[in-house]
Amino acid sequence: MSELEKAVVALIGVFHQYSGREGDKHKLKKSELKELLSNELPHFLEEIREQEAVDKVMEALDLDGDGECDFREFMAFVAMVTTACHEFFEQE
Repeated sequence: MSELEKAVVALIGVFHQYSGREGDKHKLKKSELKELLSNELPHFLEEIREQEAVDKVMEALDLDGDGECDFREFMAFVAMVTTACHEFFEQE
């Protein structure tokens, strides 16, 4: 597989590693999202450890208002983080 294909498989795998621990296996509850962000993006999102920050992230991601983060909402978040990192490293 190419590097991009490996990255796609990894993104799907990471999402499903955390989703469904507490309910719907296709969605992340707030606690699952917090654990995912804390474990998988510790260097990019250091301030996410605070519950208020997690609440804000979930509110921004939860486009359909169901209180959970589905895969599309998660991927929109990954795209935002990736874009922000790209812009940061372009400036460096």
